[in-house]
Amino acid sequence: MKLRTVITVLPIAAFVAGCASMQGPAATSNAAAKTQTCHPINEQEIAALFDRWNASLHTGDPHKVVANYAEHSILLPTVSNKPRVTAEEKEDYFHHFLENQPSGQIDFRWTQIGCNSVVDAGLYTFTFAKTGAQVHARYTYTYSWDGREWLITSHHSSAMPEKMPEKK
Repeated sequence: MKLRTVITVLPIAAFVAGCASMQGPAATSNAAAKTQTCHPINEQEIAALFDRWNASLHTGDPHKVVANYAEHSILLPTVSNKPRVTAEEKEDYFHHFLENQPSGQIDFRWTQIGCNSVVDAGLYTFTFAKTGAQVHARYTYTYSWDGREWLITSHHSSAMPEKMPEKK
């Protein structure tokens, strides 16, 4: 009789232990992953995100540029050694950057699309209308869908280490 009791109790104990292991953060994240809806995006829409950011530069208003960034985001700019994580820090950077009337142009783009996230990386050139100067740089933007719009979560830009040939 003892052997029959053990055989009956073991499967029940294993079932209960399995259910208990599905509690807590792992069960919650599994459930969230199953119910998360991925917002679709394509290459043209990714290009339009840069165009939106570039158009905000043309306004000359740092506040409008910073509106492209998520609240929790980082800017690692080309012409400043200071990481910018708050809206105020980003506005301060763009206040100075916009003085020379910059306009960006993508020279090479590589993208990766995830569920509600996008990486847009490559090379761009900035032309400054006020001075006529050009800066060739590398860039990486990461975007996240916030339920309403795509916003920049990280933006890294760095000047090219080698001089680029002149465009013809």
